[in-house]
Amino acid sequence: MRRVLIFSLTYHPFVGGAEVALKEITDRLPPSEFELEMITLRFDSNLPKVEKMGNVLVHRIGFSAPGAKVSDRSMPFLCKAAKVLFPITAYFKALSLDRKKHFDITWAMMANQAGFAALFFSASLKLRRTGKQVKYFLELQDGRPFAQMTDRQPLLRLLWPLYRMVYMKAAIIKCISTFIGTEVRSIGYRGPVRVIPNGVDMEKFSASVPQEQLDALKQKFNKQPGDVLLFTASRLVLSRGVEDVIQSLVALPAHVKFLIAGEGEDREKLEHIARQLDVFDRVIFAGYVSHDALPAHLKISDIFVRPSLIEGMGNAFIEAFAAGVPVIGTPVGGIPDFLFDPEKSREVDKSAQREPTGLFCEVQNPESIARAIKRYIDEPELRARIVENAKKLAAEKYDWSLIANDMREKIFNTL
Repeated sequence: MRRVLIFSLTYHPFVGGAEVALKEITDRLPPSEFELEMITLRFDSNLPKVEKMGNVLVHRIGFSAPGAKVSDRSMPFLCKAAKVLFPITAYFKALSLDRKKHFDITWAMMANQAGFAALFFSASLKLRRTGKQVKYFLELQDGRPFAQMTDRQPLLRLLWPLYRMVYMKAAIIKCISTFIGTEVRSIGYRGPVRVIPNGVDMEKFSASVPQEQLDALKQKFNKQPGDVLLFTASRLVLSRGVEDVIQSLVALPAHVKFLIAGEGEDREKLEHIARQLDVFDRVIFAGYVSHDALPAHLKISDIFVRPSLIEGMGNAFIEAFAAGVPVIGTPVGGIPDFLFDPEKSREVDKSAQREPTGLFCEVQNPESIARAIKRYIDEPELRARIVENAKKLAAEKYDWSLIANDMREKIFNTL
């Protein structure tokens, strides 16, 4: 039995790609082999301090407030303070848990405050256990280049020698894309790097949805016969390129509409852009949509579009693959690992034969997005070919059961 302590700033019900990955992977690790516990921030005081979620015993710590959100702009001051203090509070919480459990492995989700907490905990146990180190591995999902991160955060430049230790002291670094793996090597990390992508629940996203449920959603969003519904699911921040899709509507027929699932600090800006361009009646802000409800939203949609400026990988693309919805994305971060557009992909091996799995558009280029959308509308045979290829790729390479098995063999069995 291996006892694993996970450090993560956020966890369910606050869900993003990283949180989905943690849940899907840990749910598939056999309880007979792994005892899993997690330290995360509570944020919302209505949440229990301790809760069993799937195979993980979750410990929520830190200052909290009723109904608190995790968006930095709407987060109460006490919750912001809890984020800053997490390396310290999580460290002491981990020590108290370890007195009973004696953990074997620590798992840090992201090189943020969670990474610092895992680093401090692992280092202190090496001293307490007379040289026996608790191996810690770091998981990276952020697609921002290191140069961009330090340029935008002056404090990070000052703390860079300490911040770099979060990477350098990891026994293994797991990256969800080859892009992130390359970034890790660029700062001098010479230990093992394992590229294991995020995945999709194929059964959940490829399954048919009752027609009455689909009809109710179409009615809710006023999708009329003949409408082409674009869809995206993401936090509403400008780095996701949502504003570029809104701007692309100007160059598209009036029956092309845009459904946006998600909340975020830039929603008002996006609504303002839609009004300025006189396309507000074609943009549907669905607000928060639970992960369980995403398959139905994908099934009523015609094209998934996310023209990201940065992207570690993008679980939502793979979910669209599984649901049979053709995708449009930008060739940034980890997206080229799975999205192949014969006309725009840059192949290292030109002799390699790859079937198209989507269409690329250019970063911050609404006209390019509009052109890709028109291709799907005007070329049904290309659309059908891409949907078939993408669904096959998702099943063969990105099913969560395969990902969890890779985690078991390439991470846990080597620590």
